[in-house]
Order: sequence, then C-alpha cells, then structure tokens
Amino acid sequence: MVTGSLAAAFVVGLLGGAHCIGMCGGIVGTLTAGLPVEVRGGLARIIPYQLAYNSGRIAGYTLAGSLMGALGTLIVEVIPLQYVQRTLYLSAAVFMILLGLYLGAWWRGLASVERLGERLWRRLEPLGRRLLPIRSPFQAMGLGFIWAWIPCGLVYSVLTWSVSAGSASQGALLMLAFGLGTLPNLLAMGMLAGAAARLAGNVKVRQVAGVLVMGFGIYALWQLFVY
Repeated sequence: MVTGSLAAAFVVGLLGGAHCIGMCGGIVGTLTAGLPVEVRGGLARIIPYQLAYNSGRIAGYTLAGSLMGALGTLIVEVIPLQYVQRTLYLSAAVFMILLGLYLGAWWRGLASVERLGERLWRRLEPLGRRLLPIRSPFQAMGLGFIWAWIPCGLVYSVLTWSVSAGSASQGALLMLAFGLGTLPNLLAMGMLAGAAARLAGNVKVRQVAGVLVMGFGIYALWQLFVY
C-alpha cells in the first residue's frame, strides 16, 4: 500500500470529523450516559471505556476493509487488470468528490447510499442491545465493533476506495488508517459532548472539510487521467 494513500485515508477520517459528530454524536452520548455512575464520575475512569469503544469500531472498519480488498482481488482475477484498476480508481475518486459535497451539506445524495446498509444494520443492532448496559471495557469493545457497521456514507466512500487497494491486507490497512483518523474527533465527542455538538453545527467547519475532501477526489482523477 502506498504511504500516500494511507496518509490520505487518515486525513479523510480526520476531516470527516464534522460528519462523524453529526452522525454518531447521539450514539456516543448514549453510550457515555449508559456507563455506571462510578465510571461517569471522572474523566480518567471514562477514558478506558472510550478507548475500548473506538478500538472495537476501528477493528470493525479494518475487517470491512479486508473483505472489500479481497473482493477487489477476486474482481481482478475475472476481468483484465487494466480495466478493473481504472474503473475502481475512478469510482473511488468520484465517491470522494460526492463525499466532499455531502460533508459540506451541498448535496445529500449519499444519504441514499447509507440506506443500502440498513438491512445489515437491522440484523446487527439487536446484538448490540444485548451488550447493554456496559459494565466493562471488554463489553464496550464488543459494542464498538458492532457500531462500526452502522450505515454511514463516509465509511462507505472509503470502503469503495479499499476495493481498489489490491489485496485484503492493503484494504485492511487503508480502513485502519481511516479509522485512526476518526479517532480524535470521536474521543473528544465522548468526553466533551457539548463542545463537539457545537462544532458539528458550525457550517464553515463542515464546508472546509468538504472542500478538502473534494480536493482529494479531484487530485485522484487528475492522477488517473495524466498517468
């Protein structure tokens, strides 16, 4: 996996923080409020649970990236490599541009993409409920893993990218880098919910993030047609 791709995936996760806060803010707030009273009594006690939630979530992303990378490998075995690679890179670049429009609230079309995952989520969500109430970081990690599969246009966009990664391991690395990029915002959300909510409502923050993510997509298109 090219280091630049991993760095780009990390930055996309970081810049997508405005979307993460809007999409997952309620989930994080509910999880934090559902912790035992003695845990919620201090920041130092909350941190292990927040790290466990997010470790499970990132593990889920990594698994999904591995599956999509493996799918890309299978496609390459069936269809000539030169056609598949260009098609996959093109779809990933277009998805990045659409994601930027989505983050900036200029276009809401990716909401329909999120609905594609609703059937899977309906099957997984009851499993998450069985882990409640959370009484240990191990439970929190399991719930975080299930949380990773909630329908999300941001995640789906990067998963599309991971199909073109070249292998299951590279797809996993791409999604791992993306997941680590989302970590600062979601950790802050779990511990500073009020400030995070205000950030999510800042239109300029969302628009700047959208423009930067669109820039990644445009750059990917430029590379595709120049080289």
